[in-house]
Amino acid sequence: MSSIEIAAAVLFGIALVHTFAAHQLHRLGHRYPNHEGLFHLLGEVEVVFGFWALVLVLAMTVLEGWHDAVHYVETREYTEPLFVFVIMVIAASHPVMAALQATVRRAARLLPFDTALATVWLCLGLLPLLGSLVTEPAAMTLAALLLRDRVFRQPLPQRWKYLALGVLFVNVSIGGTLTSYAAPPVLMVASAWDWDSAFMARTFGWKAALAVLANASVACWLLRRHLPAGTQEDAAAQGPDVPVAVRLVHLAFLAAVVLTAHHPVVFFGLFLFFLGFTTAYARFQQPLLIREAMLVAFFLAGLVVLGGLQEWWLQPLVSSMGTGTLFFGALGLTAVTDNAALTYLGSLIEGLSPEARYALMSGAVAGGGLTVIANAPNPAGVALLRRGFADGTVGAGGLLLGALVPTAIAAAAFLLL
Repeated sequence: MSSIEIAAAVLFGIALVHTFAAHQLHRLGHRYPNHEGLFHLLGEVEVVFGFWALVLVLAMTVLEGWHDAVHYVETREYTEPLFVFVIMVIAASHPVMAALQATVRRAARLLPFDTALATVWLCLGLLPLLGSLVTEPAAMTLAALLLRDRVFRQPLPQRWKYLALGVLFVNVSIGGTLTSYAAPPVLMVASAWDWDSAFMARTFGWKAALAVLANASVACWLLRRHLPAGTQEDAAAQGPDVPVAVRLVHLAFLAAVVLTAHHPVVFFGLFLFFLGFTTAYARFQQPLLIREAMLVAFFLAGLVVLGGLQEWWLQPLVSSMGTGTLFFGALGLTAVTDNAALTYLGSLIEGLSPEARYALMSGAVAGGGLTVIANAPNPAGVALLRRGFADGTVGAGGLLLGALVPTAIAAAAFLLL
């Protein structure tokens, strides 16, 4: 252990505590109005890891020198934060949301129960599975925007909102396991362990699909008396009518970014062309989701910087677990690390058996809804939905409680089926 590794572990622990205390910082802002802006800034969950990553860089500068600190930051991999930023902006654009709203509305009318409840069921059940095609961050963005006005901005008791949020987070985490490229934790090991999409579908995907549908059904049954009946329009889809050609161009940009997700220079270049197109046809647009997407990217980049120095304690901990305990160990560690980082470290362990690999992956994705940092798309969900909660923040304890039942259902599916 070097001094900087110890400092990084301490700062990582402080960042976790800060994440869980974000709700209380917002309350302190109301209590001390002279410093309300500072407390609200530090109470933004998306700011936490970026802030403590800055502290880590300053600590590295003091302990090892400026050049070593800059070298460390420059050698991190930031493809995921950049991709999440781009995909959030494009997926949340008005033409994409209008096309999705129309599709979901038609599908909801085919289901044999109330249209509003059917729409919520589709958003909690079908869209997370769609994440296996369009990637989990895109699925989270689309589902959160459709659920925002239907569930999270309704006068529901807070416990039901946290249940819906927990179901959404868990379902997105496990819903990306039908393919080998859509879920960050799967992507980290797919090449090293020779897991292709066919393997993922027959080993993990069908179990995850059953758990996703079960979670969505349980949540909708509990929410059925609290949701307004009938058809309801989303603020995300309201606005100017969009020609079919413009919708198709936006969907083409979305598909192109998904296909080039591992090539940041390419997908960011596509994003610049996308911005040019939205400017040229501004009359068919609404304001883009730049601020929220930038905050989420900042959060994930901070997690990359802080998490890059946790291998010294995390990998031996994973290596020491037997196959029987690895599932539950991975499920618990995911809540405080990020499931992609956990599976990546697992891929570095020599001689890991197929059973241990299955336990590590299934535990990591099953626990992906327990906290904001457990799965990369979760900060996007928080950024889009937090205004529907008290004080405009998502409490860590409330999210944990809301995710317990869907996590248990997901765990049972992976362990028993």
